[in-house]
Amino acid sequence: MAIEFKPSPSLPPPVNSVGAVAWVRQNLLSSPLNILLTLFSFYVLYLLLPPVIEWGFINATFSGASKADCTGTGACWAFIGVYFDQFMYGLYPSEETWRINLALILLVMLIGTFAVKTVNKLYLSIGIIVVYPVIAYFLFAGGVFGLEVVETSLWGGLFLTTLLGVVGIVASFPLGVLLALGRQSSMPIAKSVCIVFIETVRAVPLITILFMASVMIPLFLPEGMNFNKLLRVLIGITLFSAAYMAEVIRGGLQAIPKGQYEAADASGLTYWQSMILVILPQALKLVIPGIVNTFIGLFKDTTLVYIVGMFDLLGRIQAATHDSSWLGTTIEGYAFAGFVFWAACFGMSRYSMRIERKLETGHKRN
Repeated sequence: MAIEFKPSPSLPPPVNSVGAVAWVRQNLLSSPLNILLTLFSFYVLYLLLPPVIEWGFINATFSGASKADCTGTGACWAFIGVYFDQFMYGLYPSEETWRINLALILLVMLIGTFAVKTVNKLYLSIGIIVVYPVIAYFLFAGGVFGLEVVETSLWGGLFLTTLLGVVGIVASFPLGVLLALGRQSSMPIAKSVCIVFIETVRAVPLITILFMASVMIPLFLPEGMNFNKLLRVLIGITLFSAAYMAEVIRGGLQAIPKGQYEAADASGLTYWQSMILVILPQALKLVIPGIVNTFIGLFKDTTLVYIVGMFDLLGRIQAATHDSSWLGTTIEGYAFAGFVFWAACFGMSRYSMRIERKLETGHKRN
């Protein structure tokens, strides 16, 4: 008589290996040193959090028309409320700010379209990189379709910060790819030009490039010839970021095994076909953390435009703190700027981690 095999049902995992208790044991109390560090961290939080919460929320003032209305001992957030529009849009006319909001909504919708599987990602990327900037420019600057002209000198606040960051990121990435490929090229002239450009730009600080773009370049132009200061600054930021981006991408190219290059050549692909279809997708995937790190650094470096007379978010806050009605609100202003930059940079960081998990195909070691 045959005996029928009946597998036993799976046992539940041990109670001490799942749930919150297990997480605490594994992450906070896994060794004597970790226990000591955990206790020290809680002690530091005990010292810092109560006064911060008391200053920022319990004793804070959230409404008012001047510093005199902030009678509490906490933060004067009324300062942020009064200047909020300037912090967001600079001196852009208040009745025209809908154009900025519309451009932002349009950009979010286009980026969100990447989640639709039936959409051609290549065409969508080309639309975002080529078509969208043109639409956004005419929305911001006006002068067409009955839109009022708004001079770039009025652009400022978080709008200007975002504009500098997004344009710098979008424009520097393809330029960085070309520079990285050029540096590895077998053509001596192209290779030399790329090396000289990368090493020269990386050898000077961004503030020097901004100074050259805003002050020195107009001195060398023919009399009567000039172009927009914002455009000069954008070009300077893009070139600066592209030099660093090129080195990040070059690291990815060097990490690709030689066999991949040989396999692409053996398949009969041309140079550009092998790079676009075989090499670059693998190289870019390997250096996603470095690319995002460069983007985050660029976004934060945009605050340096204040040096050349452009009032981004930080510049607007510094200008507002000099208002005689709001003297003594510097801490609140910097706290607000710090929160905005933290939210933006943290969001980029988390999004890059999501992309890494999505594209992970065996390169992850742990």
